Amino acid sequence: MRPDKRTEKNLCTALSALLLRPVGTLQEFFKKADVLLLVLCLVASVMGLALIYSSTRYDPALHNMVLKQGMFIVLGVAVYIWMSFVDIQFLIEKWWWVFLVLGVVVILLIAPFGREDNTGNRSWVYLPGAPIGFQPGEIAKLSFIVLLAWLMNRERPLGIGRFSALLRYGALVCLFAGLLVVLSGDFGMVLVYLAIFIIMTWVGGLSKWWFIGLGSVGCAGIVFLWNFIFPRIDRLWNDYRIMRFRVVFDHSLDPLGAGWQQSRSLIAIGSGQLTGLGYLQGRQTQSSSSASLPARHTDFIFSVCGEEFGLLGCCLVLAVLLAIILRCAWVSRQAKDHMSAYISMGIAGMLMAQTIINVGMCLYVMPVIGLTLPFFSYGGSSTLTLFIAMGIVSGIKMRPLPSWLKDRNQR
Repeated sequence: MRPDKRTEKNLCTALSALLLRPVGTLQEFFKKADVLLLVLCLVASVMGLALIYSSTRYDPALHNMVLKQGMFIVLGVAVYIWMSFVDIQFLIEKWWWVFLVLGVVVILLIAPFGREDNTGNRSWVYLPGAPIGFQPGEIAKLSFIVLLAWLMNRERPLGIGRFSALLRYGALVCLFAGLLVVLSGDFGMVLVYLAIFIIMTWVGGLSKWWFIGLGSVGCAGIVFLWNFIFPRIDRLWNDYRIMRFRVVFDHSLDPLGAGWQQSRSLIAIGSGQLTGLGYLQGRQTQSSSSASLPARHTDFIFSVCGEEFGLLGCCLVLAVLLAIILRCAWVSRQAKDHMSAYISMGIAGMLMAQTIINVGMCLYVMPVIGLTLPFFSYGGSSTLTLFIAMGIVSGIKMRPLPSWLKDRNQR
């Protein structure tokens, strides 16, 4: 039986709506979402691709990394657009426990499936049958940020600086950081978690006296351990993790061992001078010798930039990252509810901490702790985590009204 004209018209209308829905969704994205932030992220990622290409040319086995990173960037853009439409505030208010369980379970995967990386930490997880691995600490950071924002928002009416509130924040930090230390030994990632905590609570209005008091106690404890406890225990004092800190204070201590990576990094950055040796012309970057710059496409990609593009190139890299961080801070300032502001500022703090630590590693003023440079270093889990985080920030900009006010307006 042939359908009548009304049925054909309804069918055409339904098909048109189905086909035009993605177009309408993209129109809404470009109209309301943070397109500028996406552009900044893409600029950083494309610059990173160029550096990854240069830093992997010396080894044919690494040539496919540029293609892999490009695929992760494309997937990251899709995730960014999708996350822009996700109301993260509504999700955390209704199902905060899901974020807690997800974050803890992801870290616990290190126990059965963790593998050591080149820093000696069990930071990577390779699930059976999975073609690639991921870093649980990277993924769990997002759960940590939204959970801390949720806790701070709950405590805000009575004051986020109450002692009982600080105990809850501390329990959350100890849970995530403690699991990472015990299961992976990844102290570098723990430093990022602590930086996120400090920045979010500072922005939230925690009294400066808490920071002064706790900071003084922490510094005093570190000085005491460093001068009176660690040197008396040879096994601990000569442990490779402690040696990474010792060589920062004395570059001549172990230049061929614990200080080798950063010594090569300084030589690479110094040889670039103001304008660099030229793209694809870096002596260490293009060398296949074992005495050349290590981990050049991951931890020390900033050194590659310094060697081939010089001080000007390094300043450009830092300027792009600073623009992304400031954009996240701007979204935080424009947010219409406290929880969204805390989340956006926590993400900005995450980027700032990783950038400072990674650049400090390359400049030999901080120990090697296996942290990559955001958007520039090679890494699938890192790239996807960053684009998810940026998508959350974009979603905060896209929804200027808090959930309680949106619900009231919909009545």
